[in-house]
Amino acid sequence: MLWACVLLPSLALDGALRRRPPLAQPFALVHGPARQRTLIAVNDSARAAGLRPGQRLTEAEASCGSLVTGEHSSRRLAADLGLIAAWAYRYSSEVVLDPPRAVVLEIGKSLGLFGPWAKLEARLREELAELGFCHRIALAPTPHAAKVLARAHDGACVADPGALPQALARIPVARAGLPDNAAEALSGMGLHTLGQLFGLPRAALQRRFGEGLLQSLDVLSGQVPHALARYRPPPRFDARIELPAEASNIQSLLFPLRRLLGDLAAFVAARDGGVQRFVIRFGHADAAPTDITLGLLAPERDAAALFEVAKLRLEQVRLAHPVLELGVHADALPPLAPAGRDLFDARPAHALPWEALRERLRARLGADAVYRIAADADPRPERASTRPCDVSRSQAVSGQVVLPVRPAWLLARPIPLRGPPPRILAGPERLETGWWD
Repeated sequence: MLWACVLLPSLALDGALRRRPPLAQPFALVHGPARQRTLIAVNDSARAAGLRPGQRLTEAEASCGSLVTGEHSSRRLAADLGLIAAWAYRYSSEVVLDPPRAVVLEIGKSLGLFGPWAKLEARLREELAELGFCHRIALAPTPHAAKVLARAHDGACVADPGALPQALARIPVARAGLPDNAAEALSGMGLHTLGQLFGLPRAALQRRFGEGLLQSLDVLSGQVPHALARYRPPPRFDARIELPAEASNIQSLLFPLRRLLGDLAAFVAARDGGVQRFVIRFGHADAAPTDITLGLLAPERDAAALFEVAKLRLEQVRLAHPVLELGVHADALPPLAPAGRDLFDARPAHALPWEALRERLRARLGADAVYRIAADADPRPERASTRPCDVSRSQAVSGQVVLPVRPAWLLARPIPLRGPPPRILAGPERLETGWWD
């Protein structure tokens, strides 16, 4: 088996920044009691201004007047890690959450589908960058070794189990995930790398540190299997963003909405499905939430298409109250069969598919404003093909009724036939309906 670890060293900070429009000024996450608030994480601008994690907020504000702060939340941290796990589920059915900042996935069975590791690694990095998360990735024969290597060397790749001890030998014991008391004691004894530790007698290590250290080393090297709790994506998508300030117009909500719908697209793609109905919820300070429900005629999982439909729909909304929180909820997540295109399709590359155009028109004009014409059993040509039909129904479904051969159109005024006698194709047919019209 081969395990890839996705380590997210600045998960809390990335999660806060990706919910905001691009920010150039110093930013920090803060936490703690009102009079003892400290900085948990800072961005590059804040670090350049001399701010650091662990610093008191009062001291930071005194030295940097342009500092923007956000509240650190363990709930949001867990939600962001769950989002990464849902995204990783697209590439492996064996995904393991390793709180607070790592996800491990078995990719040995996925290489036949996604290509060699170098290609899959590049794809993972590209999509993580699009989601807005800084990351470190490593590959190893065991999940714990993959995490340790990701901490030490971003991009480390150890595919051969026989090469794992040599790769681990250079890892500092302080970064090997060993029990805290053991790591500190080993460093005090002059043992600074795992290679030095592997060379010691096991009996001596057991007498000095107990069974816990040996078990950690065996799990790390893969000599002892370790039970892992497999991740399973939840049956519904529920995410929300608390806005830094009240928003009174739709335009100021488009950036967080795009981010939420991008997360929704990644979530349903991991389930190999789509979304057919979702709710955009506006949270207000002094009023009940406002829900905007969007229903699609067919399942969709393209983030750009979802955002386009939502944007067109929200252009018709007038906010009665300022918005403090934006959420997206979806529980209609059916399977998705991507539409295929002909190899020799003559349409221009930029041409809009009918399905996408259909959804845009419905979002702009209303769900009942777009329909198609279906055949009807009425024998009168002027009424036989003018029955409105649900645009989501296919021709095959709506055309199951077998109708006789009949004229398809009428002239504005009768014209006598000329030339040779006509040849009868069908009929005669006696018509006994419509006279009351």
